[in-house]
Amino acid sequence: MTDSAKPTLLIVDGHSLAYRAFYALPIENFSTKDGQHTNGIYGFLSMLINLIKAEKPTHMAVAFDTSRVSFRTREYAEYKATRSETPAEFRGQIPLLQECLAAMSIPVLTAEDVEADDILATLATQGAAEGYNVLVCSGDRDSIQLVTDDVTLLYPSVQGVSQLKRYDPTTVRERYGVPPEQYPDVAALVGETSDNLPGVPKVGEKTAVKWLNQFGSLDAVLDGADQIKGVVGGNLREHLDDVRRNRRLNRLVRDVPLPLTPAELVVKPIDTQAVRDIFSRLEFRTLTSRLYEATGTVEDEADLPVAATAPEPAQLSAGDVAAWLSAAEGDIGVTVTTEGGLPHRVGLATADAAAETSWSPEVAASLTPWLASDAPKVLSDAKPQLKALRRAGADLGGITFDVMIAGWLARPSFPDKTLGNLVERYLDEKLPEADPSQLVPEHEGATPGQLSWYTLRVAAAQRASLPPRVTDVLTDIEMPTLVALADMELAGVAVSHDKLSSFSSELGARADGIAQGAYAAIGREVNLGSPKQLQEVLFDELGLPKTRKTKTGYSTDAGALVALQETSPHPFLDLLLQHREATKLRQIIESLDVAIGADHRVHTTYLQTGSQTGRLSSTDPNLQNIPIRTDESHRIRAAFEVGEGYETLLTADYSQIEMRIMAHLSEDPGLIEAFRSGEDLHRYVGARVFGVEPAEVTPFMRTKVKAMSYGLVYGLSAFGLSKQLRIEQSEAKQLMTEYFARFGAVRDYLRASVEKARIDGYTETIFGRRRPFPDLSSPNRVLRENAERAALNAPIQGSAADIMKIALLRIHRRLRDEHLSSRVLLQIHDELVVEVAPGEWDAAERIVREGMGDAAELTVPLDVQIGRGPNWDEAGH
Repeated sequence: MTDSAKPTLLIVDGHSLAYRAFYALPIENFSTKDGQHTNGIYGFLSMLINLIKAEKPTHMAVAFDTSRVSFRTREYAEYKATRSETPAEFRGQIPLLQECLAAMSIPVLTAEDVEADDILATLATQGAAEGYNVLVCSGDRDSIQLVTDDVTLLYPSVQGVSQLKRYDPTTVRERYGVPPEQYPDVAALVGETSDNLPGVPKVGEKTAVKWLNQFGSLDAVLDGADQIKGVVGGNLREHLDDVRRNRRLNRLVRDVPLPLTPAELVVKPIDTQAVRDIFSRLEFRTLTSRLYEATGTVEDEADLPVAATAPEPAQLSAGDVAAWLSAAEGDIGVTVTTEGGLPHRVGLATADAAAETSWSPEVAASLTPWLASDAPKVLSDAKPQLKALRRAGADLGGITFDVMIAGWLARPSFPDKTLGNLVERYLDEKLPEADPSQLVPEHEGATPGQLSWYTLRVAAAQRASLPPRVTDVLTDIEMPTLVALADMELAGVAVSHDKLSSFSSELGARADGIAQGAYAAIGREVNLGSPKQLQEVLFDELGLPKTRKTKTGYSTDAGALVALQETSPHPFLDLLLQHREATKLRQIIESLDVAIGADHRVHTTYLQTGSQTGRLSSTDPNLQNIPIRTDESHRIRAAFEVGEGYETLLTADYSQIEMRIMAHLSEDPGLIEAFRSGEDLHRYVGARVFGVEPAEVTPFMRTKVKAMSYGLVYGLSAFGLSKQLRIEQSEAKQLMTEYFARFGAVRDYLRASVEKARIDGYTETIFGRRRPFPDLSSPNRVLRENAERAALNAPIQGSAADIMKIALLRIHRRLRDEHLSSRVLLQIHDELVVEVAPGEWDAAERIVREGMGDAAELTVPLDVQIGRGPNWDEAGH
């Protein structure tokens, strides 16, 4: 029988590969809404589906260990004793993985007193004898001994399981210098760290292979140990028993009694209902279709969940639009597709009907009044659609719901990226989508009208599941903010190309000069942007203390180099840091310069769903990374100017908003009094902490207290405070003790907020925004402490984000309602920038002060600082 005619038996080491998948995929990206970690399951199943598709096995099984106890641990108690305890986040995944395999009709095999590799060895031996092509998939090198002409090993070639290297007898010999059956002999001599089997000291792989090739077998090597000279020969003679023990333990058992024979492992049809149930529970949205494709599964329509069929959309002419809209009842789903930033097609839908039309002057005349009206409309990713309509001279009012924003509010840590993701999550259906890889797709995607219909149904499911206070955040904060952001992006901000270009040239010359100084400090030129070359200079040539170990050597990132310069200063290191700073600034400036449009303005895009706390971020270009309060930042901000037709820029920001929220939430009388008195907060707190009069608080005392106050919001430890202030840890601890002795309500609030979040599973802002923290209950100390620090900060930073958005939307709305031409241009961190039209300063300042000052009712006042000037820098305060 030819190899191609033989049946193929695929046997997989479940524990080995699931464990690798667990460490390869970021745990924070794979978690269900209930907090169940799934990265090991997902990685394993993804690999297995790829294997099934590529290898097309006719017979299959997955083997698992039952425990760490086996005949090997009875013989040698230290066997695998150095392996760390199984992470709790992984431990719970194995039963779920086995449930997935059962749904896929793949046998799961276990056996007492042996390991999964012994099960693989038994099946491989039986399968080869019975005429199968055997594929063994394992991450344990002991499986190399199973390789024969009929048995191929599939071994992960990198950390993780995404790539598998095929080992046949030729490949094994090329890699290890011995045939597969002798690989365990090499391992017996060298030892196996992962199994805690010590080998012969100073004997590496090359030496072991040389001995085996010289003597012919491991027994011959041991019998001829007296002939081996030198230190390694002496070491071998002293460790003969260790080698024999290693060989006994790494020899796989090939006759484990198993309940199934290879013939009984024939591939069976998957249980489609069970697969749907378990994959849905684990929130695997893409694996189902991949599994069906790999296995050639076609679901019986009778077994499929009943899914509503998207209505065939009516094609409306300009004259039909008004009649269709007048007949429509309830919320209407809207989708505006765009071309070149302008409207192209408009899709409309009710619960049971859909319609669409191409954008044209005639359609615009008929549709624009309704679009601009307060009639309730539901969209997905509304902001770019609103901007397209505004560019075309139309408006979009009555936006009551955006399913993308609602999905983010429900799952801020893992927001869905597309409407298709939301359809799968909330409707358990698949959105019809054309294959982007095909020039002429076999299947058309959903039309604009059908997209609107799906959007409407997703919104209904989200409304039913969102908690009332989260719904309020969506309705009262996020939806009006969306409209304000669209106007800000369309307006853009005037930026001077000449100023940026001049500063960029200066920075380029500065960087070149610094580089020459750095070359002189070491006597040669190097690539200051190459981590490899920097490692050679810093750690080999200059002999500086090594930094944090990485996969490619030792870290040369900014944090590591700053810490190194503090402990081991060197002229080259100082110049390197200066060069990096100049280069980074120049990159920021160039990203701004290239973004200046034909209207001489920069139009950034605000990411409303880009953070877990609710804060806005921006991209293309990123305006959040412009440095603050440095000489360079003043130069960059000076390039942001008042635009043509406007009089001046107004800047406004909150003073110490996070500390004010801390005072409100903690109800600490000391902090509340500090803010109500109008005294400088950090001077007031410093006086209380150090027991002196406010006038006697030195700048250094104030710095200490400021670092302490803000550090508490971010879960700063005594160790972290000592590093930040460069003081002894004991002094930092005493400082924290003195702080809490006088502001005890702050300590009590921080403790209580974490404990409440541990019980609830989430934190909540003043306004009801939630952020889940499943890791607060994790037995993994690192994950748990990281979650605790984040949970301390989330209500405070999230409340600050909410307050800033409320201020923004109120100011935007009032400027429009009072028919002013002044407009908000930027929202960066806690600062707003307003472009003020001639003669409107007094009205604009009043609206900004009131909009920001009244954005929230706190027990302490919200202090707003206003500045004015022809550019962002001079308008600063």
